[in-house]
Amino acid sequence: MGSSLVPVIIALILLEIHKNSECHKIEVTPDPGTIVIFSKKAAQAADCSVCKGEGPSQTCNSILRLTEPQTTTVNFNCSQPGDVFTVEINQEIDCTVTSCNNIDAVHPDSTRFLEFTRTFTWDLKVQSSKTVQLDFPAPGMRQIKPSEPCPNKHTYTLITYQRTGPTPIGTFCRNGTISRIQVLYKGRVSLNVPKGTDLNPSDFKVSIGAETKALVEVDAKLPRGQSFTDYFTPNYAIGLFSDERIKWNFAVEPMHNFSILFQDYAAPECQKRALSLEYTLGDKTVLTKTLKDDQPANKQGDFSLTLANCDQKKGTKGLSLNFRVSVFRSGSPYLCTLDLQNEEGLSLQIENKNPKSYCEMSMNSVVQEKIVVPAGTKADLSFLDCPVEELQLTGTKTIDCMSGSTCAVSGTTLTIPMLGRTLPAPLQQFTWLLRVSDQSTMDLTSPQGNLHQSVLEKECNEGVSLLVSESDGSNIGQFCSIAEGAIQKIQIKANVSITTMPKSNKDLSQDKGPFLKITLSPEISENVVYSVSPLVLGTTYLATPNWPYGMNPSSSVSWIVNVPQEHRAELQFTNVSKPKCDPGHTTVEIRPLGSNGQLQSWREDQSVPNTVIQQQSFYLNISNCEPKSGSFAVLSKVTLQKETRNVLGIILAVVGVLLILLITALIVVCVICKKKKPKANRSSIFMPRGNAFLPGNATFPKTRADNESHVYASIEDPMVYGHLLDKDQPAVDSDDGAWSNGHQVDIYRPFTGPTDSTPVITDSPADYSLDRGEERGGDRSFLNPSSTFMPGRPRTPLLPQSSLGFEDRRMVANEFNTFKTFGDINPIRLSADESRLKPQSDSDSDLFAEPDMISS
Repeated sequence: MGSSLVPVIIALILLEIHKNSECHKIEVTPDPGTIVIFSKKAAQAADCSVCKGEGPSQTCNSILRLTEPQTTTVNFNCSQPGDVFTVEINQEIDCTVTSCNNIDAVHPDSTRFLEFTRTFTWDLKVQSSKTVQLDFPAPGMRQIKPSEPCPNKHTYTLITYQRTGPTPIGTFCRNGTISRIQVLYKGRVSLNVPKGTDLNPSDFKVSIGAETKALVEVDAKLPRGQSFTDYFTPNYAIGLFSDERIKWNFAVEPMHNFSILFQDYAAPECQKRALSLEYTLGDKTVLTKTLKDDQPANKQGDFSLTLANCDQKKGTKGLSLNFRVSVFRSGSPYLCTLDLQNEEGLSLQIENKNPKSYCEMSMNSVVQEKIVVPAGTKADLSFLDCPVEELQLTGTKTIDCMSGSTCAVSGTTLTIPMLGRTLPAPLQQFTWLLRVSDQSTMDLTSPQGNLHQSVLEKECNEGVSLLVSESDGSNIGQFCSIAEGAIQKIQIKANVSITTMPKSNKDLSQDKGPFLKITLSPEISENVVYSVSPLVLGTTYLATPNWPYGMNPSSSVSWIVNVPQEHRAELQFTNVSKPKCDPGHTTVEIRPLGSNGQLQSWREDQSVPNTVIQQQSFYLNISNCEPKSGSFAVLSKVTLQKETRNVLGIILAVVGVLLILLITALIVVCVICKKKKPKANRSSIFMPRGNAFLPGNATFPKTRADNESHVYASIEDPMVYGHLLDKDQPAVDSDDGAWSNGHQVDIYRPFTGPTDSTPVITDSPADYSLDRGEERGGDRSFLNPSSTFMPGRPRTPLLPQSSLGFEDRRMVANEFNTFKTFGDINPIRLSADESRLKPQSDSDSDLFAEPDMISS
């Protein structure tokens, strides 16, 4: 067994010799005015040294100080010098020799000496009556206990040198309320960074401060909103023994209250003068307190705290104080409760648009910069000093429709749900997130007419417009419902986001919609398809998605343009931006609908015509490539033109048809007139002794004395002189008439009967019935002319010959209306007023015999 341990022991000895023989070499070049110090840590092994130089002149020691700005080779006779040595990089700033005015204390290169624990120090010196002022950039420094580590492992320490010796002011981390520290006469700032940690320092400025009697003066800017910050007296762990003065200056935001609370303190035993604690408020009010008194609470405005130590007894515990400054908002908050448990998929967001305001928002008693109330939850909200015009309230509703067969979205309209009246601000924006399956297409239509896509040439000026976007955030376009809209339907093959965009600060909760109607249809090949009905009067604009910034790569869009009858469409490409494609090409295709019309197509390396004429409805498709550079965007417009036809031929054809109809009507009227026999009402004139009497009329319009009914227009000679022509004819003794050449004639005799009296109609025997037929009975008021005259004289018609009621007396009233005699009509005019005597028509006049006109 002993022989087996020998190799092990020999191996350990060789390993130790190898470790001791190893060395670590680095080259160091200090910056001008910078000192680099390598020093061995306490209680480390003595077999590791730091050496300077090489050969016989090399010197090794436990500490090495490099002051010259030149490259020096430093050797360590151990393999891991970072575990044994530390590096201090010191810079001296003497303001008694040079003018110090906001000198930047810059840290060295952060990549140097990573394998060592590093300490960066700045030695500061001013005149004895002055102070060294250190200004820390935002967000400032935070004071901690000496034993407390910093989160980022960057720990700052401040020390002041007085006649009594060095006094630690405190230990600090980044991100705090302290913006400035002033120390009397002389001090040192140290930054400690452990090995392996990258340097991420907080640079500060050094300048000469004002004269003061305080050992140290700290300026702190308290944050907005609720906060709790701790502060410590110098040399807090041991205590302050000298009768020094320490001062803290606090800046408090408006509309905030502060309170002071002593967390821990140790009071010294004073032999001269008592310890004093003095507050100076913003209104110059001075409050004097002791360590045991209640400190100021619920105060407003800036304030300062001055602590003056006493001359304490030797050997007693020094003064130490840890106090906390609490800041909270003043005023009464506005409280409300928001319940979204009954509205599926609805969430609300409230944000303060003015970060400089003093608005404080909280949800469930937790102060937040932005409040988000998730869907299906209930929250208690608080708003303190939040003007309505500085709050932005937005709503989001998610509608999932992944199963097309059972989806309840199809056929519904997008409306804004009820949000309650307790919200602190009006609803300024609302978004619908529509999610569909990969095999479905979302169809968007307007329930109030057609849609219009807003372009620079014709923007949406409605109260509310809709921004339609795809799920990846790319915009399709901004749309609105107007009377001049031309887009009947938008089909999108993707998840859709629809956001309302009011034109002004309008409360959308007062305009609930409906805004759009949602339906589902089978999957389409394009990304977007528009169904367009162009305006008959006006211009319809067609813009590619995300106009004018360009379409998504490898995407396509189509327009189905319905052209009305008797119109033609004029398609103009007003603005086209072309990319460089790699690979593929962009395409613009136009094809008529419903026929095998010619397909017109252009690529990005071809010129697109300015105007394309389409005589019928057509299909416009635009597809993008994978652009190598540039973007693909197209703006076109459609204008309808009325088709021109042969108007003159149409007018002549219409006139010809009207003439044919007119001629046909005239022919029909003439035939009817020729075939129809006008039959006047057969009437008789009875003149016994008085005025002429027409059946159906009470009297003539005039009396016999006033009219010319007794005047003949013409008298035939045989009637006047017939008795002279035939002398062999015996004389007629009676008044029944005369005979001439075998014909009975009448002679003219003056009328000697009564002229003014109304004729008296007496009852006549039944033989003188006016009815021509025997089937009709009744009295006959007039004599049958056959019983008085043989034959009757030619009668003068009561109606003009051109009248439809005219009756030729030569005709026989039989079935064929034959003539009794031949020759011209020879009417006898009784008077000038005869044409006015129109007997009344009687529907039964054909049944009465017409009595002859009797002249006396």
